[in-house]
Amino acid sequence: MTRPPLLLVHPGDHGVAVYARDMASAIGGLAEVLTVSPTGLAALPDGTPVHAHFTDRLWGASPEEASREFAALATRLRLSVTLHDVPGESDGEQNRPRRRAAYALVASAAHGVVVNSEHELALLGEEDVWTGPVTPIPLPVELRTHAEPRRSDGSVGVLGYFYPGKGHDEAADAAAAAGISRLTVLGRASDGHAGELETFVRRAAGLGVEVDVTGWLDDDEIARRGRAVSVPVIAHRHISASGSLASWIGWGRRPVAVRNRYIDEMATLRPGTLTVVDETDLAGALREAAAHPGSTWHGLERLPHSRADAARAYLRLWEELHP
Repeated sequence: MTRPPLLLVHPGDHGVAVYARDMASAIGGLAEVLTVSPTGLAALPDGTPVHAHFTDRLWGASPEEASREFAALATRLRLSVTLHDVPGESDGEQNRPRRRAAYALVASAAHGVVVNSEHELALLGEEDVWTGPVTPIPLPVELRTHAEPRRSDGSVGVLGYFYPGKGHDEAADAAAAAGISRLTVLGRASDGHAGELETFVRRAAGLGVEVDVTGWLDDDEIARRGRAVSVPVIAHRHISASGSLASWIGWGRRPVAVRNRYIDEMATLRPGTLTVVDETDLAGALREAAAHPGSTWHGLERLPHSRADAARAYLRLWEELHP
């Protein structure tokens, strides 16, 4: 292969779309790459190698529509794919089988499959999605400039789009139990979940926790606000791979993270960047972190698995897929 496949990049502020564009930029720093938008796919000659990032909400109005769109393209183009938001238990009884079937169709149609963690690789088998070849390439973390400690605003912080299961309820309950009266939602409601966010704010108020919802923020402002919270928290009920975790660490923060298989994997990949606790110990960990703010900063000058490392991993994979 003289160059990498075309890299499919979606417009908009969906986290997966943003990540696809970021990785295209990182790969472009090491090799000659070309990108294509969804509207440009129809003009590509049959058999063109293309790499896509897939999550069902980005590709269609339903898991079925999204997977059919991908599979139809794969009949004509030589598609490889990075899977995001791999199906799991928290999808619920109704959506779990639908998303399983959708991801199974995508994986079987693709010429090569990438996930963002060993945890996701295991999930594919556990959820009966895919047992063929898979390459795990962790989400990269880049240490931003000005990642030094800042004066805290006294709040517990949860980063990213609000949706049920993201850990906001757990964070609010633990903050209340820890005697912390403020919680910052760094982001906005995910599409379709604005009403649930309003319900959450009212419920937290009943616990004695005032919630500040920042809404959408640009990169510089969300980094500033993220460095200002007293205690960053990761308490997802279901997590396959977390851009929020990568952002916290990139800002110099050492979040309190509720233990699960993915969190343990990331703590091993980047030692010293997470305070890992069992869910039953979350309130005590927040209280301890608020009392010792230095513990919420990792203080590292270098981090394993950068954007360039991830880019090189993709280039190695594509050399195998397109010799």
